[in-house]
Amino acid sequence: MTQINNDQIFDQVQTLLVELFELDANDIHLDSHLYQDLDLDSIDAVDLVVRLQNFTGKKIQPDEFKNVRTVNDVVIAVADLLKAK
Repeated sequence: MTQINNDQIFDQVQTLLVELFELDANDIHLDSHLYQDLDLDSIDAVDLVVRLQNFTGKKIQPDEFKNVRTVNDVVIAVADLLKAK
């Protein structure tokens, strides 16, 4: 499997946020806060995790995402998941 980089992960996360929550892609940046800036709630976060599981092909444990606050946090968490065996 080819290595996926953080830019590609960001593109995927951005696409998911646009598809799932009808956000404007121009409003989604690495430093965008999921709850304050993008107005997501905990149910939205669960939906995002489910879609990310489909993207990564890996089970995401809730505790792996409990400290996720920004889009960049999501990108880092997904990158870590993809690096894990």
